[in-house]
Amino acid sequence: MDNGSDGIVDWGIFARTRSELGPGFVRILGYFREDGEKSIAKIEDAMHRRDAAALVVPSHTLKSEARQFGAEPLGELAEEIEFTARRSLEARMFPDDLIPQVAKLRPLYLQTMELFDKETNPLAQRRPVFGRAAGNQEFGRL
Repeated sequence: MDNGSDGIVDWGIFARTRSELGPGFVRILGYFREDGEKSIAKIEDAMHRRDAAALVVPSHTLKSEARQFGAEPLGELAEEIEFTARRSLEARMFPDDLIPQVAKLRPLYLQTMELFDKETNPLAQRRPVFGRAAGNQEFGRL
């Protein structure tokens, strides 16, 4: 697990969720991938159609699911979209000021998913045990 300070994923939350979900983790992460794609598409579509009400539910969904996996910047951005859309509904105005945030949403989501993929890929290079990896000549020797 990369504990670097990429700022995109809180790996502590990610690890806790992984531990809590156990064998179902990969499946639930897959649901997040599907739901995230759908939510972002709905948010983008709502912006194009200038439908503030249609921004609320997908941004709320994305916010909640992103935070479950430690994707706090993605959750914060989705929350900003959700709350701005809610306020604009109350004011009976369309939130044109959300265009920059919506434009950032997909790239941040894709970057987040790339980090999740690197962390969960079973073919990812593992850290060597005791400071060295077994070479081809050592594999299987007793």
